[in-house]
Amino acid sequence: MNATTITLPNTVNAAEASQSLELPDWLQECLIAYKSDPKGDRAEELSLICRAFNFAYELHEGQYRKSGEPYIAHPIAVASLLRDLGGDKAMIAAGFLHDVVEDTDVTLEEIEERFGAEVRQLVEGVTKLSKFNFSSKTERQAENFRRMFLAMAKDIRVIIVKLADRLHNMRTLEHLKPEKQRSIALETREIFAPLANRLGIGRLKWELEDLAFKYLEPEAYRAVQSLVAEKRTDREARLEKVSTMLRERLTSLGINVREIKGRPKHLYGIYQKMQRQQKEFHEIYDIAALRIIVDTKDECYRALAVVHDAFRPIPGRFKDYIGLPKPNRYQSLHTTVVGLNGRPMEVQIRTLEMHHIAEYGIAAHWKYKETGGSSHAQLSQEDEKFTWLRQLLEWQNDLKDAQEYVDNLKDNLFEDDVYVFTPKGDVVALAQGATPVDFAYHIHTEIGHHMKGARINGRWSVLDTPLQNGDIVEIITQKNAHPSLDWLNFVVTPSARNRIRQWYKRSRREENVARGRELLEKELGKSGLEALLKSEPMQIVAERCNYQTVEDLLAALGYGELTSNQVVNRLREITIKAQQAEMETDEADVLTELPPPTPARHVTSTTSSKSPIAGVEGLLYHLAKCCHPVPGEAIVGVVGRGSRGIAIHRQGCVNAENAPVERLIPVKWNPIDSNGRPQTYPVDIQIEAIDRVGVLKDILSRLSDQNINVRNAGVKTSSGKPALISLSIDIQDRQQLDRTFDRIKNMSDVIDIRRVGQVAPDLVK
Repeated sequence: MNATTITLPNTVNAAEASQSLELPDWLQECLIAYKSDPKGDRAEELSLICRAFNFAYELHEGQYRKSGEPYIAHPIAVASLLRDLGGDKAMIAAGFLHDVVEDTDVTLEEIEERFGAEVRQLVEGVTKLSKFNFSSKTERQAENFRRMFLAMAKDIRVIIVKLADRLHNMRTLEHLKPEKQRSIALETREIFAPLANRLGIGRLKWELEDLAFKYLEPEAYRAVQSLVAEKRTDREARLEKVSTMLRERLTSLGINVREIKGRPKHLYGIYQKMQRQQKEFHEIYDIAALRIIVDTKDECYRALAVVHDAFRPIPGRFKDYIGLPKPNRYQSLHTTVVGLNGRPMEVQIRTLEMHHIAEYGIAAHWKYKETGGSSHAQLSQEDEKFTWLRQLLEWQNDLKDAQEYVDNLKDNLFEDDVYVFTPKGDVVALAQGATPVDFAYHIHTEIGHHMKGARINGRWSVLDTPLQNGDIVEIITQKNAHPSLDWLNFVVTPSARNRIRQWYKRSRREENVARGRELLEKELGKSGLEALLKSEPMQIVAERCNYQTVEDLLAALGYGELTSNQVVNRLREITIKAQQAEMETDEADVLTELPPPTPARHVTSTTSSKSPIAGVEGLLYHLAKCCHPVPGEAIVGVVGRGSRGIAIHRQGCVNAENAPVERLIPVKWNPIDSNGRPQTYPVDIQIEAIDRVGVLKDILSRLSDQNINVRNAGVKTSSGKPALISLSIDIQDRQQLDRTFDRIKNMSDVIDIRRVGQVAPDLVK
């Protein structure tokens, strides 16, 4: 960026202080041009840019960066990057203004009033992105990802401004503390560099990666940098000799060579290759690539023939990204040949327009198209440039679990794709390692659900075969076919995995509800069953068993969580009690008049003098193991026989309900003492989950995030059926238990979760 120190023109109010500022040449020209001809052909564009600069200069006056330079230098640098990327006047203005809302008292409404709705939307989008923390707790991290990509879908220019902002911050990162440097660099490498790659902006992606490399692995960075510099002279001389030879051959064949020169690969790319291939630096030969730029696509293939005629191509190292462009629109021919002195050499061949797209990505749409200027660049169904973003937005709807969303985002969004064909010749881009099942669900959900088999390149293939570039995939469907749980062990795309899970849960529920109806029909008879299922007593039975609806109760009955005898007995008890209630006095009043049992000394291990249970002061008591009550739940005391004292049950526990009324005493929880360490209580739960490797680990991880201790864990599996996971956990109160249930229920692998006991397995959450 060329820069000149000038005194700001009088047209700019901020210059009235007669201060000097180092401005890039392009901005100096804008200011001078607008001053000399405020009504010229570019008046509207120059006016917006100059007013935005002036406004930012005034607002940031007196503010300084950690480096000690005036803060306005940062907005100027961001605006300059956006201009180099071909950004329109609204983007450049947003570059000047992107920090004013966050760092000053200016409101978005004032931005809109001064600069229009378009600039306001860009500034607002970048301001929101600046508040996102992508290294925070999983739930917040996932939510920030979702919001960022929704903002991108609304106007892709928002993320371009943010990338320019991040690049300049990375260029000046040395002025921050080491821990802050590492935090920002890690976020840059994991989030923003891959985003620049997905947008096809190679020049930003390479620099962001190298700068992050510099701060995250400084020793390795300096080592690679030194090694590249040592070989620079020999490398440049060798590439210059090859360039001269190829230029002569191409020109003699009438191919117009726009440019031919060597380009060293960026440092992080070299380091990654050394790590991936487990090689030393001297074993990496293609440190630099020779780039040939010609006029037309036809000349690209003709130039490739010349290169292969001059040097022997290495088999398996040719890639045609012109015929099969990358999702970020990158196009080029790549080949690796045996060059001078027998050393491998990579050659890239592309047109000038392809080169612009490789450097500027989506921004090339604005900078180099004859239409000039950009529209809002909003996401549209017809725009293939944003296929990956549409796929990502689908994931946001499919994957509700935060951890799974973040994991899939990092594993799939930022990896290279594999390109396969439909039988009709349409190109489909899938994640690396994708299988025919992933392909089927990508085409349509119903094709995946009814998939029976697959042919790859005309041959029958097993369903877990990883697809390769160029494969022609044909899916064979059958009306009565359905997904298999085994598919979850090898599919790689989140959309396929989620649709398989959804089908499984839905189909299992329908089957279980139907079976539950059949079981009740055998016990109660078919006549009047439908009316009974819709009655208030049956709803009370469902709630007593801690199910929200009668249908949930039927599903549990069909799956075996309850027996038909338990449901019928509960229904009979409720009916009898309803009849007795009309003739008897309030049972609660009777209970309060019962004489207390013989006192016994209460022994407790807690250091608090206050018992957790009100109504048993001075008495020996224990929490019933059949139902494991916790604070926040209605409880009842049952006087035991012998010396065991009083058993504290949850109201609704079968054992408590079957106890003689004369042995019941009213009790309740005392308020929890906020001072001191919270007391915990054991709770047994059972989780029904899709059987896959790591599902128990994921569940335990979520419990650990909630600081919940797990006393015991067990897993029971059987072929083709869900896994049953039994856990004993320590819980403080019912509210924490409810939160824990909700957190585990949100996992896409979890089919059901319930609370169990040693005696009353029908008691659930």
